[in-house]
Amino acid sequence: MDILFAGTQPGATGGSGGMLSLLPFVLIMLILYFLMIRPQAKRQKEKRVMLEALKKGDRVVTIGGVHGTVVGIKNQGKIVIIKVDKNTNLTVVKSAIAGMADSVTEEDTRIEA
Repeated sequence: MDILFAGTQPGATGGSGGMLSLLPFVLIMLILYFLMIRPQAKRQKEKRVMLEALKKGDRVVTIGGVHGTVVGIKNQGKIVIIKVDKNTNLTVVKSAIAGMADSVTEEDTRIEA
């Protein structure tokens, strides 16, 4: 009977049981970081760089799926004027641009809260 309770006595495990029980949680957090958080941060950085480099003549797609050409930037670079057709210009917030027309995917046009 003493064999069954030997592991539950204080000091029987040598004190490493507490640290060993945290190992699965640490591993899960590392996996989440490398599979979810890090790629998302990389995508956000790439989009920020793309938006900062935006200039006249660039072909872009908005998050709504509208294709057009940048014809102007105003309000300290916060507003972009996009030419959609001969006589049609759209004024959009710079953050509403999903990406360049040749490199945008369906995932880029998905609206995230």
